[in-house]
Amino acid sequence: MVDSASLQFVSPYAFEAMQKVDVARLAALSDPELRLLLPCLVRMALCAPADQSNAWAQDKKLILRLLSGVEAVNSIVALLSVDFHALEQDARKEQQLRHKAGGSNSESILVSQLQHGLTLEFEHSDPLRRLRLALSELLAIMNKVADSNGEFFLKSSELFESPVYLEEVADVLCILQAELPSLLPIIEVAEALLHVRNGEWFMCLLVANVPDSFSEVCRGLIKNGERQDEESVGGRRRTEALRQLCQMNPSQALNIRAMVVEECHLPGLGVALTLDYKPDMADEAVSPLVSYVSGLLLGTNGKVRTWFSMFIRNGQQRKRESSSVLWQMRRQLLLELVAILPRSRSTHVPNDTDMDSESSSGYSGLREEHVVKASALLRLYCALMGIAGLRPTDEEAEQLLQLMTSRPPATPAGVRFVSLSFCKLLAFPTLVSTPEQEQLMVMWLSWMIKEEEYFESAAGVSASFGEMLLLVAMYFHSNQLSAIIELVCSTLGMKIAIKPSSLSKMKTIFTQEIFTEQVVTAHAVRVAVTNNLSANITGFLPIHCIYQLLRSRAFTKHKVSIKDWIFRQLCETTTPLHTQLLPLIDVYINSILTPASKTNPEATNQPITEQEILNVFQGLAGGDGGKARSQYTITTQLLILYYILSYEEALLANTKTLALMQKKPKSYSPALMDQIPIKHLIRQAQGLQQELGGLHSALLRLLATNYPHLCMVEDWISEEEVTGTLPLLRKMLLTSSSCKYSQTQLREAFQNVLSGGPGLLRILEHLTLLSAGDLIPYAEALTSSMGLLLEDGVSRRIIQTVNKLWMVLNTVMPRKLWVMTVNALQPLVKLLRQQRYTQNDLMVDPLIVLRCDSRVFRCPPLMDITLHMLNGYLLASKAYLNAHLKETAEFERQAQTVSNLGLSGQPDTPEVTREELKNALLAAQDSAAVQILLEVQCLICCLLHQMFIADPNIAKLVHFQGYPQALLPLTVAGIPSMHICLDFIPELLAQPQLEKQIFAIQLLSHLCTQYALPKSLSVARLAISVMGTLLTVLTRAKRFAFFMPTLPCLVSFCKAFPPLFDDVMSLLIQVGQVSAADVTTKARDIDPLIARLQYLGQKPQEIRLSESKYSLRKRSAEELGRADPDVQLCYQIEATFMDIISSSTQAL
Repeated sequence: MVDSASLQFVSPYAFEAMQKVDVARLAALSDPELRLLLPCLVRMALCAPADQSNAWAQDKKLILRLLSGVEAVNSIVALLSVDFHALEQDARKEQQLRHKAGGSNSESILVSQLQHGLTLEFEHSDPLRRLRLALSELLAIMNKVADSNGEFFLKSSELFESPVYLEEVADVLCILQAELPSLLPIIEVAEALLHVRNGEWFMCLLVANVPDSFSEVCRGLIKNGERQDEESVGGRRRTEALRQLCQMNPSQALNIRAMVVEECHLPGLGVALTLDYKPDMADEAVSPLVSYVSGLLLGTNGKVRTWFSMFIRNGQQRKRESSSVLWQMRRQLLLELVAILPRSRSTHVPNDTDMDSESSSGYSGLREEHVVKASALLRLYCALMGIAGLRPTDEEAEQLLQLMTSRPPATPAGVRFVSLSFCKLLAFPTLVSTPEQEQLMVMWLSWMIKEEEYFESAAGVSASFGEMLLLVAMYFHSNQLSAIIELVCSTLGMKIAIKPSSLSKMKTIFTQEIFTEQVVTAHAVRVAVTNNLSANITGFLPIHCIYQLLRSRAFTKHKVSIKDWIFRQLCETTTPLHTQLLPLIDVYINSILTPASKTNPEATNQPITEQEILNVFQGLAGGDGGKARSQYTITTQLLILYYILSYEEALLANTKTLALMQKKPKSYSPALMDQIPIKHLIRQAQGLQQELGGLHSALLRLLATNYPHLCMVEDWISEEEVTGTLPLLRKMLLTSSSCKYSQTQLREAFQNVLSGGPGLLRILEHLTLLSAGDLIPYAEALTSSMGLLLEDGVSRRIIQTVNKLWMVLNTVMPRKLWVMTVNALQPLVKLLRQQRYTQNDLMVDPLIVLRCDSRVFRCPPLMDITLHMLNGYLLASKAYLNAHLKETAEFERQAQTVSNLGLSGQPDTPEVTREELKNALLAAQDSAAVQILLEVQCLICCLLHQMFIADPNIAKLVHFQGYPQALLPLTVAGIPSMHICLDFIPELLAQPQLEKQIFAIQLLSHLCTQYALPKSLSVARLAISVMGTLLTVLTRAKRFAFFMPTLPCLVSFCKAFPPLFDDVMSLLIQVGQVSAADVTTKARDIDPLIARLQYLGQKPQEIRLSESKYSLRKRSAEELGRADPDVQLCYQIEATFMDIISSSTQAL
């Protein structure tokens, strides 16, 4: 028996020569090396080659010459002279017999009864019998492997263990496999050799003589291998065999390692191959072992991570063995770690007198070329301990602590190393176990705090470890341990299970020794803001620290002003927007409005001043929409706008809380809001949605709540028209971005609008080619001259072009444009008095818009502008009153509660009354606007339809108020939503006022004609019934006043609904009878009329046969005016009757 370690293996040089059939290299081999390759070389020399080239002929001669001096060649030639076909037949028969016998050792066909031991038989046998002996033994092992169901066994075989005959047995084995490949597949032979001693040596020789089979054999061994190779003897033998194969062919070692990872088998082999791997060009940054293990544990493949973690966990459960691959790996990693340490250090301060003061502190600098490798090692140990569950030895823990507390150079890699070291301390606080180690850690943390600013400036990075220290300190103070764990995992780039209880020691050190809360706040406010902050800057920044301190109210608690820092940071922003900016603004606003505690209501932060806000928007000419020439970026301006809108919204939302604390923070003045180009900024934000994240949608939400007049649907639609394809094509006609006409030229052209219309039109048409932003400087000249367009003789095209330009300007500067337009369209009297309205005036009283020059109502393009402004200011007024009511109600209610202190049972009426008054005022404004607009018969119905649909109560209120009957045809025919009046006409008929009942019947008559619906029919029946009822209760004077205007409505009822004819006829006869009974002097004229009406009511069809006979003479107005009221009513009944008959016969 011999140990395989003492055997001669095939060298990489010899294997490469065999792979390439490099005869020159083969000739350079020593005799022992050449002896191992004889089976393949002899077959190569004797067998007929497929390559018939001269080159191969010459090489073959060299091989023959090389073999001629080797004595063992003769025995191999003798082996090749055997009849392998007969041998294969006997082998297959023997396999069949063994299969029938169930694998028992029955009689062998290949080998008869042995007289001596297998070794002696092999020694005394001829070549054929040697082949039979080896084949029989090999087939027996292969059959046993096939029947073992994966259980490993080690077969004792004298043939494969005798050191004297190993080379001869190897020759026989190689010849058998080469000549009988179908009987002896090389993968199965390799698998069988794992179960005999010296199997890896035989396997290497077998593969070396068939070099093309290298990858096939390795893949087969890996596929059949154990999931955890160090757990069993078979796994370790398989790993060792594959390791020997890869040492023979090192160029394929990494490919074999990739197969291991792919199959998730034999993890120890992967590590062993990495340990054996010697790259041609060594990477000074990271070693192959660190790269490989880090890739397994930190990669994206969870299956691989679990598989390798199990290898680490299982390997730790066994006793420490020098032969274990896991312990070899740990030892190598420790050697690499120690190699990059600045010097051999321990946790005790050294006493070497030759060391300088820095060295004597126990610290020394980490060399710059080692920083990246040190960071990689730290991450690897974090993964091994946190993911794979590695328990470090005392030596490993001590050296790790030495590395973590090293001082790197001030480079970006050094900053990264310090951050990783700090997070590893937090993740694995058990590395610090002794007081000396704890003191070492505290000294290192103090050094971090001291050197943070220098590192940031020298390394040229915005995200430094100082912010991380500050953030962790804040988390510890607010007991947000889960946030610290998340921060650690994020920095390390891996998910580690960290118990919050394990951080208790670190919490004590941070909160009591290093960072008290007062130190944290004082330090945070001095931290420089991040220049050009954007989402491209990753890592932990000052903004994260300030955000956490604001959340914990540390600034207000310790009376540290943070307003200036926040404003500076908002001014140092750019796109893409950093995700922490919006939460920072929200929590800052909350700290302004809400005190840190109820006992100290003054403990709040200061808001950004109005002057600072104005400075941000300085340079935006045109107020509501100037082109940005500001020194601040659009990101800063949008963030400040978001701050203002959110502040005002939060102020209203917290009025109740603030009132209870008797605290009323100041809101920003309307004058400030007028200076901010809200719509212009929103429009710019719309084009930057991808870079602004959620800022654009947040601004739209705030705008819809606080400034609904800037979010009208028609504005968005018109804006699409302004920015569409057609305007783009038109702007292509503009040769220069600047306009060739000045504002003065535009004003002069307006002054000569009557005589110089073509010149003005030419300027206006040129202005239509400008963008909305370029058009802003002309806004004042355009609006101030709009009153001149009301003169007679002005071209309609000029007015329409002005309307178009106004709508373009409305997309960027609506609020200022509206104020200028309202002031320009005032009546002449107000213009002479130079009465100027402000934005606030128009929000308080939106009806000012309609108190314009009366000629505006007769100019559709200008009326369109007026209606647009009216709709906007009505919405603005509602928002203004709602905000005003909410802002003042709680404070007044609280004041009343204080004044009535001691009185019980006070009804909560003031608040309800204020709400009702507000609703009444809004309703009065809307109805007044409707009433005024009803006087204008163009471009009105569309707006009224929108108002009625938006709030049907407005329609009800207007019709309960009533309006001139002459407008009913216009409103019913022009307003599509007038059908909703059918819902409340019964209620209107029930009103006690006679004029409301008359208006209801007149309205109903037009609705029945416009909407001949079943609902209209039922309401018409009700109206006829009401008229019959009123006939019996009204006095003579009221009867005349009621029926004279309502009788003509019956014609419309009958025309729309013929089934009502009988009811109407009956009503007319009743009214006639009542009226005739009151007539005394003219009874002779009336009685025949009544009789005639009764007759025609029964036979209306006869009117067609003799229409002239029954035609009644038309009464003149003078005659009717002199007649008695009852006589006039009879005449009206007569005319109504004839109209009904006439309309019905015409229909027939």
